[in-house]
Amino acid sequence: MSCTTRIKRDLPWIQLPFIANAPMSGIATSKLAVAVTLSGGLGQIGFTGSTHGLEVELESAQGQLKDFMAGNRDLDVLPVGVGVIVTGSSLQRWLPIFERYKPAVIWLSFGSTLQMHAWARGIREATSSTKVWIQVGSVNAALQAAQSCQPDALVMQGSDAGGHGHARGASVVTLVPEAADTLRDHGLSHIPILAAGGIMDGRGVAAAITLGAEGAVLGTRFIGAEEATVDSDVREEVFTATDGGESTVRSRVFDDIWDTNPWPPLYDGRCLRGAIYNNLETGMSINEVREQLYRDSQRSQVEEVKMRDIACIWAGTGVGMVTKLEQAADIVKQVQEDARKRLHDAKSFV
Repeated sequence: MSCTTRIKRDLPWIQLPFIANAPMSGIATSKLAVAVTLSGGLGQIGFTGSTHGLEVELESAQGQLKDFMAGNRDLDVLPVGVGVIVTGSSLQRWLPIFERYKPAVIWLSFGSTLQMHAWARGIREATSSTKVWIQVGSVNAALQAAQSCQPDALVMQGSDAGGHGHARGASVVTLVPEAADTLRDHGLSHIPILAAGGIMDGRGVAAAITLGAEGAVLGTRFIGAEEATVDSDVREEVFTATDGGESTVRSRVFDDIWDTNPWPPLYDGRCLRGAIYNNLETGMSINEVREQLYRDSQRSQVEEVKMRDIACIWAGTGVGMVTKLEQAADIVKQVQEDARKRLHDAKSFV
């Protein structure tokens, strides 16, 4: 069975080329997840950090997808994914929710191989029909996860991605093909690879597929979706940002700023560049950066201050390609149609 066939078997409602929205915490709620699924992709709910919050989102998704599931009687899962940040989370707290709602995919990220193994085993015991995907940011991590957990898919997150990721990462241009070669050399080529990080449109999806991925995950692009939960002032910052290599930056300061940083040293995060990072770059100590942030936040109560200067706006290097508000269904349709056209046209070169 080819990897593409395996993805289609696991998620029979999807249209190819396969795309999913990233499970962005606080942004990807049931509203976005349902819209993406109904459009032929895999919609995913971001990590809430709250068991009650996840139950509310899954209950809502279940209600919104009632007719869709009735028309797809072979489905034995709720056709959405759920993102989980493994570090700092207790498996036992979440298993009853997974067992009750049976999401199609549980996407595990940010944890050690030992933790991922325990989570994968627990999920499969609680709901055997749910697929386990593991996000990693290096070839070595991919091999370890593949050998230890036998995931149903590996999400290779490149360094262009917004939000948290491997501090010492590579773009999907090299990450995906080297990971594919490494899995093949170790007899693990049956595990599908999905690409994430910097993929914004059909060109990126087509490129990811030619690099060896079976599909792509889009995060920053869906910040522009009407169904995404994003404050209007944050979204406006995203719409006006250009030249993502300049307007975004990777750093641990975006977590250090809130006093105790819970993230292991392996990870940092990519945000829109603003006063928080600029002040650190000019030589301020982290305490001075915090004090300035407090003053800027107070000042914002009486005068206009750029949101990027007083908040961490997670966005990838493709941010300059998000310029307007769109329905999620239109994003999915446009990306898939363009990717098909690009892949078809590429045949003319050979």
